[in-house]
Amino acid sequence: MANVGGQAVLEGVMMRGASNWAVAVRKPDGDIAEVHQPIKSPMARHWVFRLPVIRGVVALGESLAIGFRALAISANYAAAAETTEGEEEEVSAELTRAQLSFAFAIAIGFAVLLFKVSPALITDWIGIKAGWFVIVEGGIRVTIFVLYLSLISLFPDLRRVFQYHAAEHKAINAYEAGEELKPEIVQRYSLIHPRCGTAFLLWVMVIAIFVFAFFGRPHWYWLIATRILLLPVIAGIAYELIRFAGKHQDNRVLMSLLAPGMWLQRLTTREPSLDQIEVSIRALKEVLLLENNDPNERKVEVMA
Repeated sequence: MANVGGQAVLEGVMMRGASNWAVAVRKPDGDIAEVHQPIKSPMARHWVFRLPVIRGVVALGESLAIGFRALAISANYAAAAETTEGEEEEVSAELTRAQLSFAFAIAIGFAVLLFKVSPALITDWIGIKAGWFVIVEGGIRVTIFVLYLSLISLFPDLRRVFQYHAAEHKAINAYEAGEELKPEIVQRYSLIHPRCGTAFLLWVMVIAIFVFAFFGRPHWYWLIATRILLLPVIAGIAYELIRFAGKHQDNRVLMSLLAPGMWLQRLTTREPSLDQIEVSIRALKEVLLLENNDPNERKVEVMA
């Protein structure tokens, strides 16, 4: 069985395997457009990138980069009133490398500032003592994260993205269960998945409490430095936890421990329609067709 992950985009879903990714988008005229691209992962070429923790950092970076490209493609399709012949080639080249890098840097910078640096500075500002510093900081960080998700879920356009997020989960759950990929069948499956990025982000925040505990309450400049520089290490550890959970979904004890991350997905998923599930299935089938027993499948880690 291929190792598959995915992401919701505007009016569509991106699915990826070890060596290929595909995005399917519902166009304004009702048709489904597809764009696919190969993946040249460093994990397939160098064993060092497949080491625990390191592979998580690489997988996260790949997922973010592919996700930005897929989101840009979906935005072009969603904004188009009608399509023209040869549009797929135009859409697949929607952003230059410089534009993509700039958008990527802005998004990552905003996330680090909001969810990493700000909670640390707020905790430092209110004068929490060293023994409780990282616990209070972690509580503030999780609170900001939950409030942020709750706020953006109120926007109608993002609610539709959350429906496609659930459609992505349902399709992957059905595929991993060996079911036939038909909308009516896929609809019966859960909109929650252990390898979801939402759960991953929550565990990044929880694990950060234990990692930052080694540094106590340093001066503000070291406080900011540790929160930024240690993020890859924390993300790599969190990835190993999510990866392990994805392979042991039948372990009730483990699933109970990871329950908060599963509950949090209720904020980023909404029950999808059959039309939305059809789009998700189209992207998944395209990736599975492209993978087709690719030899890199067992080497490359895929974020859900």
